[in-house]
Amino acid sequence: MDDVFFVVSKLAWAIVSPGNLIVILMTFATIMLLLNKVNIAKWILLPLMITSWLLMAYPLTDSLISSLETRFSKPTSLPEKIDGIIVLGGGEKLKQSLSWNTQELGDAGDRFVGAAVLAKHYPNAPIIYSGGSNLLQFQNGQNEANIAQTVLTVIGISKDRLIIESQSRNTAENFLYLKRKLPKSKGTYLLVTSAYHMPRSVGVARQQSINVIPYPVDYMSNNKELRQWDFDFIGHLQILDITLHELLGLTVYYWTNKTSEWLPQALSE
Repeated sequence: MDDVFFVVSKLAWAIVSPGNLIVILMTFATIMLLLNKVNIAKWILLPLMITSWLLMAYPLTDSLISSLETRFSKPTSLPEKIDGIIVLGGGEKLKQSLSWNTQELGDAGDRFVGAAVLAKHYPNAPIIYSGGSNLLQFQNGQNEANIAQTVLTVIGISKDRLIIESQSRNTAENFLYLKRKLPKSKGTYLLVTSAYHMPRSVGVARQQSINVIPYPVDYMSNNKELRQWDFDFIGHLQILDITLHELLGLTVYYWTNKTSEWLPQALSE
């Protein structure tokens, strides 16, 4: 069932991701024009053009992704004692790393920076990395983990502190598989992942009865004072892509009982 979920989710996202959806709609509108279905083409192209111009001109998507990024904040003070630091995969650029036989990091590479900061603060805490390949074509389960292990050791974390889980392909599997490797099943763990990804991660962790303290990194949005008309279509489209992916992920995870909350937030003290 997990394999079906993984494949279906990848195929569905290939259709509904904003960039691909724009191309699909433009293609359909072009076919309608070729078939002299001008009115149908107009009803597709006009809203598509307006939406694209709005998306290009101003970072409207910042307010969308910030609604995810503000669900959890870094702790105002770190706990005195923890049982480990969980770092979720996703910061690696797998195909580029394999292509050039090196360790390439993407936007989510800040996850490794966060891990390094916490590892220095807790010199005896194990670093628990979870992440395999999330690509349909690359599923040997070791490449991304090897890249991550190399990066973690290069930034100063000794190899004997690392606990590596390399089979997970998505957030649900991250916690399903790393749960077996936790030093203490009822322990307390700092969780490092991208801020926009933290709600879904915490929701799954709670569902799996893993006690985590969120430590979000890799913020993508700007505050209101720094948002401006910049006509950056690709940049804004990327933020929209990430936001929609997370919102759909939260919704599907809630429907499939992988999390008990649709949009998890910090617990009131």
